[in-house]
Amino acid sequence: MAVFKRLMRQAAPRTAVCWLVARYMRLVQRTGRWDYQGLEFPEKLLANRQPFLVAFWHGRLLMACIAWPYDRTLRMVISEHADGQLIARTVENLGYATLAGSTTRGGARALRGMVRAIKRGECVGVTPDGPRGPRMRAAPGIAQAARLARAPILPLVFAARPCRLLGTWDRMMLPLPFGRGIVRWGAPVEAPAKGDTTAAASLLETRLNDMQREADRQLGLDPVQPAAAPARASA
Repeated sequence: MAVFKRLMRQAAPRTAVCWLVARYMRLVQRTGRWDYQGLEFPEKLLANRQPFLVAFWHGRLLMACIAWPYDRTLRMVISEHADGQLIARTVENLGYATLAGSTTRGGARALRGMVRAIKRGECVGVTPDGPRGPRMRAAPGIAQAARLARAPILPLVFAARPCRLLGTWDRMMLPLPFGRGIVRWGAPVEAPAKGDTTAAASLLETRLNDMQREADRQLGLDPVQPAAAPARASA
């Protein structure tokens, strides 16, 4: 692992790895049998020319390329830390635009960037538990962005079999070629025009986790469990 990290500090190996991962995900996409569910949700908004935020868990981020055949730009919010930049280059090799920042780290700048992108008519993909977790727990930033941009949030989940779950904090799913997969969209989550957005973030988290469990169950997978909820500060 230490050798790999040293290699990733060098431009040439980093570029090669990102290109190879992108090509691998295209192979998975083209050889897999994918069941698309809930397409009426994004397609209705796209037909009405309504930009929106797309929320999916960090552990399924690489699979997002499978879900977006649309002409509208999807700009992915990717953290600025070193691992995030590897993901950003991989995502760019898959043909997606990126936006530096996250819902927690570099948050203010990321919020401004998300709002500007949506006002340009772009859609924005966000991992509300990124960049470092806790796993499958939604940070409030995405709901704040939705309120500022006056845009809905569409939950999106992925599952694939066969696959490998990596030993990372997010239990990153790596689907294998020639398998089966599910891409499931959920009903929009709306942030309030005024006031606290905590309830919207909580609803999004619940909906994403319910959808993810159901998609995993359909393929006979053991669902990845959310990390323990962060402890609340005492008064």
